[in-house]
Amino acid sequence: MKIIISNQSELPIYAQIKEQLKEQILNGQIPEGSTLPSIRQLAKEVGVSVITTTRAYSDLEAEGFIATMQGRGSVVLSKDNNLLKEQYLLRIEEGLTTAIETARVMGLPEEELREIFHNLLEASADTARG
Repeated sequence: MKIIISNQSELPIYAQIKEQLKEQILNGQIPEGSTLPSIRQLAKEVGVSVITTTRAYSDLEAEGFIATMQGRGSVVLSKDNNLLKEQYLLRIEEGLTTAIETARVMGLPEEELREIFHNLLEASADTARG
């Protein structure tokens, strides 16, 4: 894995790292299942801040190229990987659990919570449609 940072590039450094990693993943230079260097290790190798590499890895994770697992690091995912789906389902469950707990604390009736959820789904669908 090789990352080259250009000071003349219009892209921010984190985006340069992200794009180069993405290209290497897509062309098979970094195969699925490979563990990427730790955020700190990559920052040291490239000569950038940990914040910069954290942003690059976060963006790659958000785009579904890698998954970061505690104790295992950041792993390259296949495009049809169930691990990515499970990770997103966990995030959804955590968010919904927090919402339910908050609603219970404030005594919000279940029907109102369902209505809020339904309205948010509709608003999201409207936004997605353009």
